Amino acid sequence: MTVPPGQCCAPIAREPLAEDTAAELAVLLKAVADPVRLRLLSMIGSHTGGEACVCDLTGAFDLTAPTISHHLKVLRTAGLIDGERRGTWVYYRVVPEAVNRLGALFTPLASRVGTPHDEAAPSPVLR
Repeated sequence: MTVPPGQCCAPIAREPLAEDTAAELAVLLKAVADPVRLRLLSMIGSHTGGEACVCDLTGAFDLTAPTISHHLKVLRTAGLIDGERRGTWVYYRVVPEAVNRLGALFTPLASRVGTPHDEAAPSPVLR
């Protein structure tokens, strides 16, 4: 079985990233390059109901509340999470478009189930 050209590789290996796209993706990658932030993102995304109270996150780390707040701010500034204050607490949820954009960067087209393999269509990551 032969894979048509351009469909064998993840978008990052198919064509060079445009300068502005690389800069945008670098912000997302830098945000998740820290183990605490990566865990926070995972905890928020996998939490029941799709959102997590900051009060549910702090106990999982041997870090101070201000340090956790800093890491949440980095994720929020990068656009990976969003938050909403409810009384005393802030509830965070993952921004699916941003997380999916990161995932799509490394996902080969051939492994995307139900996705048409149209070489003429630009990759959603590499606009």
